[in-house]
Amino acid sequence: MPATPLIRTMASAVLCALAAVAAASAAATPERPNILFIYTDDHSHRTVGAYPEAYPWVRTPTMDRLASQGVRFEYAYIGTWCMPSRATLLTGFHQFGVESMRMEGPYPGSTYDPEVLPFWPKVFRENGYFTAQIGKWHTGTDTGYGRDWDFQIVWNRPKYTTTNQNYYYDQPITYQGGETKVLERYSSDQYTDWAVDLINGNGRDESKPWYLWLCYGAVHSPFTPADRHLEAYPGIDFDTPADVFPPRPGKPDWAQKIAFWERGPDGTPMYGGRTLTSWTRQYHQGVLALDEGIDRVLTALEESGQRENTLVIWTSDQGFAWGQHGMRQKVAPYDASIRSPLVISMPGRVQEGEACPRPVGGVDLVPTIFSFAGIDLPWEMHGEDLTPLLEDPQREWPHPMLLTSTGQKYGSDTDTIPEGEDAVHSNVPWYVMLVDGRYKYVRPMVPDLEELYDLKNDPEELDNLAIKPEFRDTLERLRASAIAELREDGAGFVDNLPPVRSAMQ
Repeated sequence: MPATPLIRTMASAVLCALAAVAAASAAATPERPNILFIYTDDHSHRTVGAYPEAYPWVRTPTMDRLASQGVRFEYAYIGTWCMPSRATLLTGFHQFGVESMRMEGPYPGSTYDPEVLPFWPKVFRENGYFTAQIGKWHTGTDTGYGRDWDFQIVWNRPKYTTTNQNYYYDQPITYQGGETKVLERYSSDQYTDWAVDLINGNGRDESKPWYLWLCYGAVHSPFTPADRHLEAYPGIDFDTPADVFPPRPGKPDWAQKIAFWERGPDGTPMYGGRTLTSWTRQYHQGVLALDEGIDRVLTALEESGQRENTLVIWTSDQGFAWGQHGMRQKVAPYDASIRSPLVISMPGRVQEGEACPRPVGGVDLVPTIFSFAGIDLPWEMHGEDLTPLLEDPQREWPHPMLLTSTGQKYGSDTDTIPEGEDAVHSNVPWYVMLVDGRYKYVRPMVPDLEELYDLKNDPEELDNLAIKPEFRDTLERLRASAIAELREDGAGFVDNLPPVRSAMQ
């Protein structure tokens, strides 16, 4: 006998009640960790004392301590510049898979269709997590409050385009998807205050596990330190990068044209009337407030008794070059300009004090977060769950690291590779980069030289092995591997790549 409408309604109510009880029980289960994702901006691994590439005078005690409490990844490539890096961390896709995202209006205006391009924090909300985001937002004018985020205090950079360089003061901050007010305080300090407050339970449902994406704006240009750090690092010194001035033997044509720095009277690299040393000092000063902020956030976790059950991830959208290869920028496929710090820590779940030599990418972080939360992936993502490396950082890892740069184009808009200057972004042509073990391969999407570097023997990437006949087999192997990875991940441009220009010596 078919059920009556009343019986169907009662049954539905019972099922809903049971589901609610199950969700509440799951949320309270200690095995479902909190997740704190600390995200800095234009922040090179070279600024962190725990990395051997850092200058000997660098002081980052908190970042170093966090590295001693978890796994530090030696080769992390999260993105090529601010916006696609963030798009990857909201979707688990490479830039060419971020469908419907597009630049629109004055820079950095952008938009997307959330029905076509869902962001994964929505899935966490549906699975009993309280989701929060604090700080810089740079992925479409729609920040997703109420859909992806339960809690959100953000600087919506794509919406307020006239203030897009207000990284440290006078930011228009939007509170919980509603009122927007100008923040006059130093942004790194205020973001930290908001994060500490949330960790301590203010503004969130304490019955649920939580995910917090804390997005600092530092150490992005204009590289403004906090007033208290303006005298830090007096008298610093370091070797001038070997190829700060052209020519750059073996490099492709586009890299020969990079000329940010001028020779001063004594040969010192100068930009805007200031020395490379002065700029580098200011940049490192800007990191100090980040180190202090991370200290306060971790202290809040410890004092509130949540550190043991919180997965902490700290990284940056990409790095930033200061003189290396003549650059003063990000985007380019060199470690100096895009390699990020990456530390992952959780007591009892992640090895402590180890450095993982396996190259990883931003696409790998999202599946890893889902794995720790015990939530199935809602769609097929491009990355790999890094949990095995967190348990054994020295294990063999059969997955090469793929990164692509398609300028300001996303999704199927990248299927057709533009020609000439339309395929160049921030002085750098579109490219495909693959890191497999010790070798890095770069294929430009314009007719120019490929690049191949031995990151162990040539960490400064000065010796392009792609032009040497004795490395032909290695070059062809990595070229084929890059094509295979692109095809597996559905890159629409994979069969439209322009031919490479050979320069075998």
